[in-house]
Amino acid sequence: MEGSSFYKLPGVLRWFSSNIGYHHVHHLSPRIPNYLLKKCYDAVPALQNKQPLTFWKSLACIRLKLWDERRKELVGFS
Repeated sequence: MEGSSFYKLPGVLRWFSSNIGYHHVHHLSPRIPNYLLKKCYDAVPALQNKQPLTFWKSLACIRLKLWDERRKELVGFS
């Protein structure tokens, strides 16, 4: 769970992306079909503790490509 993210998307984008935002649920049980990921998320309070990544916050991360081990953060190529 630590290496995954909860991508909080608007309803239309959730539908178009097959609920990709609930991918952290998929990491716990890959057999859960995409159309049940939100239902599982809503039913298990522990899954809701993951800090969400919003659509707008994700746009700020577009340039980040590499993990800098020394700084312990994502950085761009420059």
